[in-house]
Amino acid sequence: DELKKEIKDKPKKKLIIVDNMSVGAVQKLAVEQSKKEPAITNKQGDLVSDQTESTKALVSMTESEQPAAPAKKKKKKGGRSVLFGLTMGIAVAGWVYSGNYVFTTLFTLMTALGQLEYYRMVMETGVYPARRISVLGACAMFVTALFAPDLHQIVLPVASTWAMIWFLTMRRSVSTIGEIATTFTGMFYLGYIPSFWVRIRQLGGDIVQPTRLAPLVKPLLDRLGQKKLPAFLPKTIQFPITAGANFIFWTWLCIAFSDVGGYFAGRKFGKTKLGAISPAAGKTSPNKTVEGVIGGCAFSMFLATLGAWVQEWPYWFVLGPVHGVSLALLGLVGDLTASMLKRDAGLKDFGDLIPEHGGIMDRVDSYIFTAPYGWIMCGYVIPWLKRFADGRAAAAAAAALVV
Repeated sequence: DELKKEIKDKPKKKLIIVDNMSVGAVQKLAVEQSKKEPAITNKQGDLVSDQTESTKALVSMTESEQPAAPAKKKKKKGGRSVLFGLTMGIAVAGWVYSGNYVFTTLFTLMTALGQLEYYRMVMETGVYPARRISVLGACAMFVTALFAPDLHQIVLPVASTWAMIWFLTMRRSVSTIGEIATTFTGMFYLGYIPSFWVRIRQLGGDIVQPTRLAPLVKPLLDRLGQKKLPAFLPKTIQFPITAGANFIFWTWLCIAFSDVGGYFAGRKFGKTKLGAISPAAGKTSPNKTVEGVIGGCAFSMFLATLGAWVQEWPYWFVLGPVHGVSLALLGLVGDLTASMLKRDAGLKDFGDLIPEHGGIMDRVDSYIFTAPYGWIMCGYVIPWLKRFADGRAAAAAAAALVV
């Protein structure tokens, strides 16, 4: 009791701590304070405490109010992502204009890798499809589209029949609906549909199709002429700028920039979630917004209109915008379809083959459902409109001569 009274009666010194004082400065102040104020002892002279009240307060503050170590800032990957995007863009452009054989070979390899990613995801859910038959069937669709286009559409039913025969003869138990459905889905979704890009690539044959940009690249084309390359190289590689190649280049450019435009528009202006107009799409991709979709359509529409003018499409000022919006929406369908599959499997990415970008399927999902549309547009709609425009021009010229 006497000790408590002694401590209570001891004059207390005011202690002022600056908010922004560092922890080291506070501890130093505590040491200096302890030197100025003697330690407290009892009547027998035994040491009771070597810290005064002010010292204890300082030490307590340094222990309890010590700020947490600042979190390490993550290195920004923006510059690296932009460089990767530019590198991939140049590589894809070279791939598109590499000729039918190289284009088909690389596409077939990419399809096989994408199929393996898809079936690995399926098997993680406990479903075991006929993946080898599906991969071989999908690759056969690309090869047939190049060398035997008339037989291209028969490959899917033949491969499906082969898969069913395997299920009935090689399995020891009854196959499930999931095993059969995922097998057919793999062949159709990752084989038959994207194989139409190979058929588009062949449109125009080995005839050079000049565009409005031809005068700008004429020096390069002259250097790639017949006399500059070995004679054993196929003509499709020496003259790769065909109508199909030009169409694929501008179409893929529109799809890529629709993704970019949708991303930035969604971040800047995105307020209305996609789920407001489509609950299933909103649950599939919660971060997508209506404003992002509109921004992606705007970017794609601008580039498609430019591409239509460069390629000298008939009625390019109408056909270009329609083409761009169609590509953006079909690309969105492909993106949401891939997201739906991943969400059902509980995966974030199909794979990790491409650093910081996931697997093959994570990069090409927007290019799947655009392939049949592109085949119809490039193979039927544009040629028909050209004939229609040429007929009108001839009729107008004939009328002018009569007058």
